[in-house]
Amino acid sequence: MKKILLILSMVACMAGANAQALKVYDEGIDAMEQIRQAIEEARASDRYVMCQVGGNWCPWCLRFAEFAAKDSVIAPLMEENYVYIHVNYSKGNKNLEAMKFLGNPGRFGYPVFVVLNEEGIPIHIQESESLEEGKGYSRKKVEKFLRLWNKKAVEAEVK
Repeated sequence: MKKILLILSMVACMAGANAQALKVYDEGIDAMEQIRQAIEEARASDRYVMCQVGGNWCPWCLRFAEFAAKDSVIAPLMEENYVYIHVNYSKGNKNLEAMKFLGNPGRFGYPVFVVLNEEGIPIHIQESESLEEGKGYSRKKVEKFLRLWNKKAVEAEVK
């Protein structure tokens, strides 16, 4: 009986640790300040800002965050081309000023991605459903999205 209780306790602890690790959105943060800082960083590093709007309550939001951080193709593309932030939208903090600034992206569902240029102007809102494949995200579709909306692609000279 003691062994069973010990095993159950260990499983519960591991599940709690995994749940903590999956929290990528800070519900207490001022999203407009977060966006302003990301714009400054983007300007200084010659990149765009990628706002992933959603919340810790959204399994697809957490799934994308993990995919973007761990995929061997997507992670370097994100790092090279974008200042990537998670803009929280939840019952506890709807960040209404930020949602208005980002063009009311929630109308597309969650997660939703808003690309800002280095001046902070929203230049694209991308719904996520078209990037999904099965129970995850398609590397090919996400890669295409990231390549089409990075600074080099958008600001390329027309020849």
